[in-house]
Amino acid sequence: MAHRRRRSVAKQPDPRPPRRAQGELETQVLTVLRTADAPVTAAWVQERLDAELAYTTVMTVLSRLLEKQAVTRVREGRSFAWSPAADEAGLAALKMRKVLDREQDRRAVLASFITALPEDDEQLLRDLLDQATDESAG
Repeated sequence: MAHRRRRSVAKQPDPRPPRRAQGELETQVLTVLRTADAPVTAAWVQERLDAELAYTTVMTVLSRLLEKQAVTRVREGRSFAWSPAADEAGLAALKMRKVLDREQDRRAVLASFITALPEDDEQLLRDLLDQATDESAG
């Protein structure tokens, strides 16, 4: 049996752009939406994104954000106009609530979260809880 030499073949560079990190495109869409003064169309969002994205991709991202309650939409003619549902702090709070809602033992999750906070953040949280208690009592 004769041995064949293996040719070393140079690997061609992949012409496709690198894959985005999970959630990166959603973050980009939300950032673009926050620059708008009023609700905007998916085409408006598509024009302002840096990447060359298909309209259907933008619509898919907007639909996923709608399911996550991160955006709202209103009917405008035959299409929709889109807006962010909240500012960045509100969206972060929504994500935190959704994570908490998926857990069986809310007490354990919250206790773990609090004990992992730096001392300054823990004090800030205590102050905010006191403030919320005062406002609901008054």
